[in-house]
Amino acid sequence: MSSIISPRDMLGKTLLELGEENENIFVVNGDLSKATKTEDFGKRYPNRMLNAGICEQNMVSLAAGLARVGLIPVISTFACFAPGRCYDQIRQSVAYSNLNVKIISTHPGLAVGKDGAIHQCLDDIALMRELPNCVVLTPSDQVETRKAIMAAIKHKGPVYVRVGRKECPILFKEDWDFIIGKAYTLKEGKDITLMAHGSMVGVIMEAAIALAAQGIFARVVDVPSIKPIDQDIILQAAVETHKIITVEDHFMYGGLYSTVCELVAANVPCLVRCLAVKDQFGESGDPEELYKKHHLTKEDVIQLVLEML
Repeated sequence: MSSIISPRDMLGKTLLELGEENENIFVVNGDLSKATKTEDFGKRYPNRMLNAGICEQNMVSLAAGLARVGLIPVISTFACFAPGRCYDQIRQSVAYSNLNVKIISTHPGLAVGKDGAIHQCLDDIALMRELPNCVVLTPSDQVETRKAIMAAIKHKGPVYVRVGRKECPILFKEDWDFIIGKAYTLKEGKDITLMAHGSMVGVIMEAAIALAAQGIFARVVDVPSIKPIDQDIILQAAVETHKIITVEDHFMYGGLYSTVCELVAANVPCLVRCLAVKDQFGESGDPEELYKKHHLTKEDVIQLVLEML
C-alpha cells in the first residue's frame, strides 16, 4: 500500500480523459458537479454537460433519452440521491429498457460523516444489484476507480459505479487490468479469507498484515464487481480457507455479505460472517468515530478473525 488519496478525485480526471477520446460521452449532473469532481468536464465540454438541478428523477429520464439517440450519458450525483431518490426512473426507464446509461455516485456510506443519516447511503448496492441488466461496481482506490469508470463506459448497458469519498491507500499499479465480473486476491492466506469492496479493502489489508505478525495468515480479496460477482474466486476461498469475513460500508443486507452467502450456501460448506452496518440508520459524526461504533475498523476485523479461528 502507498499514498492516501480519495477515489472521488479520479472521477473528474477520468471523465476528462474519456471525453477527449469519445465525443458521445455526455454528463448529466444534479447540481453537484463541484463536489463530484465533474465540474472541469463541463468547462471543457459545455455542450456535453447538463445540470438537471435537484431533480434527480428528471435527471435519469433525460439520461435515458440521451441513450436512446446513441449518446453515452453519465449521471453524476451523491449515492443518497441516485439510486434512492430516482429509483423508479432507473428501474423503468433505464434497467427495463437495458439502456446504455452510467450512474456514477459519490459520497456513499458512513464516510459522509457529519452530513448525517439522510446523506449516508447504505443501501445503494442492494437497490442496484437486484435490477436485471445492471452491472454494479464499487472500486477500492484511485487506480481501480479510473479502471472501473473506463470499463463502465465500454460496457453496453446500465452500470452503477459507487465512488468513495474517503481517502484510502493506493493498492494497485497503473498497468493493472480491471475486468467487470472479476475479484482480485491481494494477499494469499490459508487460515481465513477477508473480503471487502471500496474503502474497506484498505482496512482488511491492514488487518491481514497485523494478523500475519501473530502467525495468522488471512487471504485478502478485493471484490469491486458486486454484480456480476466472481463466483470462482469466492468459492475457491470457501473451499480452501473454510471461513470468510466480508467487510463493507453498507447495510449487511443486500450487499457483499448477502451476495457471498447466496453463492456459498448453494455450493460449499463454509462459515461466513460480516462486519457491516446492522439494521439501523447512520448518524452525524466524524467518519472514524462512526466506523468504530459500527465495528468497521482494523481492530474489529482482527477481533472477529480471532473469534472465528
